[in-house]
Amino acid sequence: MTSRFTELTVDCHDPERLAAFWCEVLDFEVIDRSGDKVEIGSWVPTVEEVRARQMPPTLVFIRVPEGKTVKNRLHLDVSPIDGSTEDEVTRLLGLGATTTDVGQGPDRNWVVMADPEGNEFDVLRTLAPQD
Repeated sequence: MTSRFTELTVDCHDPERLAAFWCEVLDFEVIDRSGDKVEIGSWVPTVEEVRARQMPPTLVFIRVPEGKTVKNRLHLDVSPIDGSTEDEVTRLLGLGATTTDVGQGPDRNWVVMADPEGNEFDVLRTLAPQD
């Protein structure tokens, strides 16, 4: 007996806005909208594909009334694939992200950021080919 990791759900005030932000960050697209929920992903999941092999999870943004109050215990890490970490941080700032301090200290090789609703995520080392 096995389970699959199929979705990561993010509570938020504005699912459309947050889904649009993360679509730009990850080059995902909206794959489902219903009520107060927006799901995005790099593929449209089918039961057959999920049963056959582990596939990348989708992100689901669900409207909730309460606000975020503390540092997330679970967060996303992203790695730029065609530019430097610094260039990606600049791009993400332009999309509405902010840099934030969660006590990571100054000697880290990643950058802690927050999405437009304050959910922390890390920008890690670049995966771009090095000249």
